[in-house]
Amino acid sequence: MAKAVRFDHYGDREVLYIADIEVPRPSEGEVVVEVRAAGINPGEAAIRSGALEKMFPATFPSGEGSDLAGMVSSVGAGVGAFAVGDEVLGWSWSRSSHADYVAVPETQLIRKPAPLSWEVAGSLYVVGCTAFAAVHAVDPRPGETVAVSAAAGGVGSVVVQYLVHKGVHVLGIASESNHAWLGAHGVTPVAYGDGLVDRLRAAAPDGIDAFIDLFGPEYVQLAVDLGVAPDRIETIISREKAQEVGAKTEGSGDASTTEVLSQMAELVAAGQIEIPIAATYPLDRVRDAYAELEQRHTRGKIVLVP
Repeated sequence: MAKAVRFDHYGDREVLYIADIEVPRPSEGEVVVEVRAAGINPGEAAIRSGALEKMFPATFPSGEGSDLAGMVSSVGAGVGAFAVGDEVLGWSWSRSSHADYVAVPETQLIRKPAPLSWEVAGSLYVVGCTAFAAVHAVDPRPGETVAVSAAAGGVGSVVVQYLVHKGVHVLGIASESNHAWLGAHGVTPVAYGDGLVDRLRAAAPDGIDAFIDLFGPEYVQLAVDLGVAPDRIETIISREKAQEVGAKTEGSGDASTTEVLSQMAELVAAGQIEIPIAATYPLDRVRDAYAELEQRHTRGKIVLVP
């Protein structure tokens, strides 16, 4: 038997519980992974609450989780890329990675680069592919200035480093407690709150070329007010506001390929991008993990370690 996070109806994190399930058996083309680490994400909390029911309806009882890293424990017929004992990372599209074991198609896995810890590998899919999509949506050029809201969060911390890697001048909007980290990673930190417009203009006297919003609709409007062209404004969270102003809304679903995941994993393995790990929790403390996540002031990733 194995353990897995479940919820039977929409609600706050108190609806989450740990269920005993049978260890999955791989179907043709599938790999069963013994999970060593699985990141948690704000989108999962939104699905669980019912906030995304129209877009991502749940079937109850529902599992949870996309990110995963672990050891291959069994393979189905036709699997040629992996063998038992291989270290892998990847993703589940069936909300199932917050568990001891998960079955996923081999096409959703890559080999784990040796330098990556389990916690980092198990956190990489959502933030890595989302960051890739968000950055490419605004098509940054070396020397341009790009502002990023929630710049020290799970996705934001990857976005700003990926932009720096591309030779971009990055303005990272974040609380002052995160300014030292941002500065150490080549980002110009800018405190959020009253007076933000003036601080952004002071930090970029020649203007801001693009804006990536990772927090909420007020930042999409801020980008418009700063004169950023709508086709160079990207948000991963504010779809209605984006539609209103003509901004972009590309996310992990637009970049969910093993090629993209491999590229981001190689940058992390080479030390070009750091994935900060804010905290780890055992599976049976999944509610506590989401309590910390929902404070929205976490630098980096929160990870379940079954």
